[in-house]
Amino acid sequence: MKNELKSTIKNLEPKRCYIALLGSAILAFGLYNIHSLSGVTEGGILGLELLLFKWFNISPSVSGFVLNAICYIIGFKILGKDFIVYSAVAGGGFSLFYAIFEQFEPIYPDIANYPLLAAILGAIFVGVGAGLCVRIGSAPSGDDSIAMSVSRKYNIGIRWVYLISDTVVLALSLSYIPLKRIAYSLLTVILSGQIVGIIVDYKRKNSQD
Repeated sequence: MKNELKSTIKNLEPKRCYIALLGSAILAFGLYNIHSLSGVTEGGILGLELLLFKWFNISPSVSGFVLNAICYIIGFKILGKDFIVYSAVAGGGFSLFYAIFEQFEPIYPDIANYPLLAAILGAIFVGVGAGLCVRIGSAPSGDDSIAMSVSRKYNIGIRWVYLISDTVVLALSLSYIPLKRIAYSLLTVILSGQIVGIIVDYKRKNSQD
């Protein structure tokens, strides 16, 4: 297994790496400049981390590590070693770009005053960024890893996997988040999931032509 991973790393495709880094940069930009300021909550792993903290007082630093590790292990089992290697590129790129963006003042400091705009813009950045990463077989986060794994194993469109998982988490979040705020969050996860699906499906259509 160790030799196989070394071989995969040695034969990394530059184009796939560039796309993964571009996607992670777009994703980091959107999360820093919009989602981190807007007050619009997330579904998926982040939403689950917040739920576990509210319900059981489990720190997101612990639950996030465990949940993401489980997601990547599942992804490795279903999607293979290429997935793990390119996900490391995307995930590492995301951390790097987010750290860079943190050195600058947010471009939209008052975005929290416009939740509808925040929901739409946030969805575009997250959907395009994550979509580019998923398109080349990488996952910048545990959410994307589990969505890719479920989509592959059960032959379900990835946009619907995102929608189902995010909706379930947001519905549970009603236990501590006002309905109006959840509505904006639901809008952003629906839009971002659909954008990811469009980008991934576009690749498939091109490969069939």
